Amino acid sequence: MRTVGVEEELLLVDAESGDPRTLSTAVLALAERRAEGDSVFESELHDQQLEFATEPRSAMGDLAEEIRRWRAEAARSAADAGAAVAALATSPLPVSPSIGENERYRWLAQRFGLTAQEQLTCGCHVHVSVDSDEEGVAVLDRVRPWLPVLLALSANSPFWQGQDTSYGSYRSRVWGRWPSAGPVELFGSADRYHEQVRALIGTGVLRDEGMIYFDARLSHRYPTVEIRVADVCLDPADAVLLATLARGLVETAARAWRAGDAPDPVAVSVLRMAVWQAARSGVEGRLVHPLTMRPEPAADVVYALLTHVGEALEDSGDRASAETALRALLARGTGARAQRELLAGSDSLRTVVTECAARTRG
Repeated sequence: MRTVGVEEELLLVDAESGDPRTLSTAVLALAERRAEGDSVFESELHDQQLEFATEPRSAMGDLAEEIRRWRAEAARSAADAGAAVAALATSPLPVSPSIGENERYRWLAQRFGLTAQEQLTCGCHVHVSVDSDEEGVAVLDRVRPWLPVLLALSANSPFWQGQDTSYGSYRSRVWGRWPSAGPVELFGSADRYHEQVRALIGTGVLRDEGMIYFDARLSHRYPTVEIRVADVCLDPADAVLLATLARGLVETAARAWRAGDAPDPVAVSVLRMAVWQAARSGVEGRLVHPLTMRPEPAADVVYALLTHVGEALEDSGDRASAETALRALLARGTGARAQRELLAGSDSLRTVVTECAARTRG
């Protein structure tokens, strides 16, 4: 069975006011002291965030337990530093982000200016194991139309600099400012993929392979396909659902490749429309259906994804749990809806942040 690992980026905030706090160095030091062995936590581009990564897991129950454990551990270390962590993909409150002292981050700030300065965004990256680069690229070619649906399911960034953006995932709009971000064309082979990566780096615009910010890519560190399109999810159950569906997509795509089924040649420009629609509406309203590239009710499109990966989920034993989790998500809404409901009930973005921090802590 394919293994799955999840990387989550979390926002560091003041426990009382909800304002983002520049405390990543202190929190990481405290987490390092607590760790038995190497810490799972790392710095990110801005000092107001930190990241953790799970182990590769075969069982989704184990993955769920680990995500909750590391969120709780992040919350404890943040509390010791006088802060809290919130699984929010953008800060609802106005913020002036602070770039970390890491040499790489300083290079990004100098090279990309305001684009880097404003990138205080938190995503969820799902790694799914593949047998080879050739299989991985075949998967990338075949999952492209379905990635916007994963974005819609994860939408958790309705606010930006104190304002409602009218988007479910404004993070994806901010992230799209990077020159290498977004959907990509068909590659056809691992050689062609690596050739394209070398060409992008060869322009001098990108520093290295780590800046290949495609919505899904071959990991340059692990033997995995890395699906990067999603917001960090407010509810850890949604992160597990995301990982379950991502593994189903990878397995379904790999089977289609082995069967000789060609990938859908949908144009990148059309995929960009689908990504925009997913960012705008989340699971409220309509999404672009991956099989027709026409707008359909979001619930219909989401269940089309479940059907598409159904055989793979049956074989991994995840079909029933995925369907239950999907129904629950559609009933209560994504993190974007939860944030807006909190604002409607309190009329305070500060309450939105502090309540989301409490939910993250568990």
